[in-house]
Amino acid sequence: MELREDQIERYSRQIILPNVGGKGQEKLLAAKVLIIGAGGLGSPAALYLASAGIGTIGIVDSDKVELNNLQRQIIHSVKEVGRPKVESARDRINAINEDVKVIIYNLRVTSENILDIIKDYDIVVDGSDNFPTRYLVNDACVLSKKPLSHGGIFRFDGQAITIIPGESACYRCLFPEPPPPGLVPSCQEAGILGAVAGVIGVIQANEVLKFVLGTGELLTGKLLVFNALDSSFRKVKVTKDPKCPICGENPSITKLIDYVEFCSLRKKEE
Repeated sequence: MELREDQIERYSRQIILPNVGGKGQEKLLAAKVLIIGAGGLGSPAALYLASAGIGTIGIVDSDKVELNNLQRQIIHSVKEVGRPKVESARDRINAINEDVKVIIYNLRVTSENILDIIKDYDIVVDGSDNFPTRYLVNDACVLSKKPLSHGGIFRFDGQAITIIPGESACYRCLFPEPPPPGLVPSCQEAGILGAVAGVIGVIQANEVLKFVLGTGELLTGKLLVFNALDSSFRKVKVTKDPKCPICGENPSITKLIDYVEFCSLRKKEE
């Protein structure tokens, strides 16, 4: 793929970086990234990935834009209220960068459809806000050996980790099973500072860009924890658990199931 003159101009501030260059930009334009959830995390991730020139972006979400989304879901606008989030996100992305091919999935991921959805993508961004989806996405990526960028937000806190199946710890190495129903309140119940979603979503985008470019140090084996109240970041080492039920030495999970029974949250993206 040879860069056009307008692409050289558009991406010039990236191309001059020694870790990117023309070859790196070509890698970005050839990359395919799937974002699950066009909400608080998926919004900033999608905007920055599109701006950076990721060639194909898939977006999965079954919800419609609501007024209360706009406090943090910056890819949407007032005029999009009532419209499917995936359509709103697609149009916003293409308004920023017409080069990006946006593939939309106006549905919820399930054990029956997720493997087929993720199979054509290079890396998956998990922007979901509930435990059933997080475990399903993690398990599907581990079973299909798809790299995964996980992000989570709650009140004034956020976290991010990158998972390379077969090499690094997965989400279940951290949290083997979903919490009992009602133990952890949802963002709707507990609240979320919009800027926290922005910080974590951009970190996820950064992880994707590093992965595609093959540069820098990924958040593999490290959980990055952010607290907005004191503006602190810390890294927690996460080792691969040999007893992990999905990626351990003798995995007990060998096929996908839906984890709705473990959590009382409605299955929706942020």
